[in-house]
Amino acid sequence: MHGAAGVMGFGEAIRTCLSKNVTFSGRASRAEFYFLNLFVIIASLVGGVIGAAIGARLFGEIIGLGLLLPIIAASVRRLHDIDRSGWWMLLYFVPLIGWIVLLVWSCRRGTVGPNHYGADPLAGRD
Repeated sequence: MHGAAGVMGFGEAIRTCLSKNVTFSGRASRAEFYFLNLFVIIASLVGGVIGAAIGARLFGEIIGLGLLLPIIAASVRRLHDIDRSGWWMLLYFVPLIGWIVLLVWSCRRGTVGPNHYGADPLAGRD
């Protein structure tokens, strides 16, 4: 179920991203991208707390590592939404400047309507 103005909800975003965990084609909306990032942070923190409680120090890190590929795939699809190639992900290797550029780009509204990478993920959500 989506929230106001057709925006993808938290549960739907997580289901979508995890079902497309190795799909690098297509587009991802801002909600899909940010809800997945929030889910990874929460899952890693909860995993860390559980790991500390049971004496498995790397439990949270293992959960985060297991969700690394879905995060990369969603990041590439997010770049596609603003009509940029996934190769721009290499900016993560440019400390600070690259991260800021990618953060600003990920906050932008995606291309309205279809672009080189597929249909608008928000089309038909109203």
